[in-house]
Amino acid sequence: MPPEHEKLIAVGRITGTHGIKGQLRLQSYSGNLDSLNAAQHITLRLPDGSYREFGLIRAAHHGGAFLLTLAEFNNINQVLSLVGSELCLLRQQLPTPAEGEYYWQDLLGMTVITDDTTLLGTISEILETGANDVYVVTGQGREYLIPAVASVVAKVDLTSKTMTITPLEGLLDL
Repeated sequence: MPPEHEKLIAVGRITGTHGIKGQLRLQSYSGNLDSLNAAQHITLRLPDGSYREFGLIRAAHHGGAFLLTLAEFNNINQVLSLVGSELCLLRQQLPTPAEGEYYWQDLLGMTVITDDTTLLGTISEILETGANDVYVVTGQGREYLIPAVASVVAKVDLTSKTMTITPLEGLLDL
């Protein structure tokens, strides 16, 4: 990732367009509209991996998603290429997470160990399942699916980039 984009955090994905006036449909990773409304500019990580900054005119709830109106566009044909992009904000544009909550970017790449210090690997992906997130942990030639629930995740240490889990019976045998 280019150095100027190291402090960006992905907060949603552009899933489609809305109407003919160039609005974009956003699936938010957090459901928090306040950060978007406070932002005057957003950065999109385009499908090709490049980054581009845009002025944000408006963000609003619509159904189960958000609608974005960007300053540069007023026609559906102008925004079609943005579908599939990830919307990123600078960390300072985001609220501080509550106790026990973390931004996905802080968890990705984190080392996962069990409470008896067995190394499982690193968090390579986070899946949204509706009930709770699931951490995909890869390493030691295996892949583990770890539910992000308090009864399993015993400790998260952002400083050492380590997560300690207490696996449920049979969880690591799957």
